Amino acid sequence: PAAERRREDASPEPRTPGNKAPRSLSSSMLRGAARAARAGLRTTQPKRHLNLHEYQSAAIMASHGVNVPLGIPVTSVAEAVAAAESIGDDEVVIKSQILAGGRGLGTFTNGFKGGVHVVNTAKTEEIASKMLGGTLVTKQTGDAGKPVNTLLVAKKMQLVNEMYFAILLDRAFGGPVVIACSEGGTSIEDLAEEKPELIVKVPIDAVKGMTDADAAKVVEGLSLKYSTDAAAAKEQIKALYAVFKSCDCTMVEVNPLAEDAAGTLIAADAKIGFDDNAAFRQKPIFEQRDTTQEDPRDVAAEKWDLNYIGLDGNIGCMVNGAGLAMATMDIIQMKGGAPANFLDVGGSATEAQVEAAFGIITSDPSVKALLVNIFGGIMKCDVIAQGIINAVKTVGLKIPLVVRLEGTNVDQGKALLAASGLNITTADDLDDAATKAVAAI
Repeated sequence: PAAERRREDASPEPRTPGNKAPRSLSSSMLRGAARAARAGLRTTQPKRHLNLHEYQSAAIMASHGVNVPLGIPVTSVAEAVAAAESIGDDEVVIKSQILAGGRGLGTFTNGFKGGVHVVNTAKTEEIASKMLGGTLVTKQTGDAGKPVNTLLVAKKMQLVNEMYFAILLDRAFGGPVVIACSEGGTSIEDLAEEKPELIVKVPIDAVKGMTDADAAKVVEGLSLKYSTDAAAAKEQIKALYAVFKSCDCTMVEVNPLAEDAAGTLIAADAKIGFDDNAAFRQKPIFEQRDTTQEDPRDVAAEKWDLNYIGLDGNIGCMVNGAGLAMATMDIIQMKGGAPANFLDVGGSATEAQVEAAFGIITSDPSVKALLVNIFGGIMKCDVIAQGIINAVKTVGLKIPLVVRLEGTNVDQGKALLAASGLNITTADDLDDAATKAVAAI
């Protein structure tokens, strides 16, 4: 079935890797990204939710009583063959597990087309060998693509009716809202534009939870064609809401939510997003995070408790404080340059964190110069200066470095830089620093 082939995808103490508070996306980080967007730069969008693979989401839903297709995750070709044989059907579905949509229409960098295939069980080894370990490029991955380290070998479902279901947090309502549509398996955005009358929205009182009346409205909006057991259908809808609530989700999207010939509701394909702020109480879920699907710079920044957002420019920025970071990005733009990132080391960064920040920024090949702008309050300029010196030596910095220091222990900081013997350009103020950084390229 077509549904099998597509997925419309989705402290007072210094912080070190061994002593790191749970990270949440600050409003200042969002403002920084917004400022960059207004400046006409593409950003690596900050996220406040964990995303899991399809097989991981299916396991969570199944544990809450949601009907999901039989599927077996595998990480080797031999495991794929064994999984297909254990399912015991003539055909199976082999799905690439990446954190991006458009898998069915994607292309592997080895030239093999399609990240989702319905295959004869006897051909499992042939197809799995072309997918596993490859890099899949889709409309959502960018040109670099995503590595396929896991495949999901699933039972081919005989689906006779496809619908759309989602639970989202709605700012206007101030709580969760269920979105249901009697048509599914395709882009909900297209359906909303072409057939808005089919979309049903049911706000849910977060305190009361989903009531029988709420579930009935959703079931009515789905316009089931084969199910004759309305009570069972309502229980499936309530089970999906139980996933949303108990797992601290930001989104539960099932596309398609389907019926088989017996009228059973099945969550044939799903995406679940989880709120990072709940990581402390959802440890088993967050331990499933797949960092191989993420930008290594984002992973490293989180490890060191740094606020980092990648941009498209060529002047790397290391600043303390979100407001100063935005001002630094603005003035670089005014001087004719383009910032390569937003990086806020915070107000109590250690020398080790400064070194880590240098490594993250310089790992971006587009960075041609680096501007450090520090206003020392709680942050001491001599600590930053020593971190800069250590970082330059450790990283082996080969691009121009401009440093502007002001505030607590600024004289000691400048003295350390001057005595280092390193090729570091100092600046008297932010205007001077931005001018020198742009001129250095």
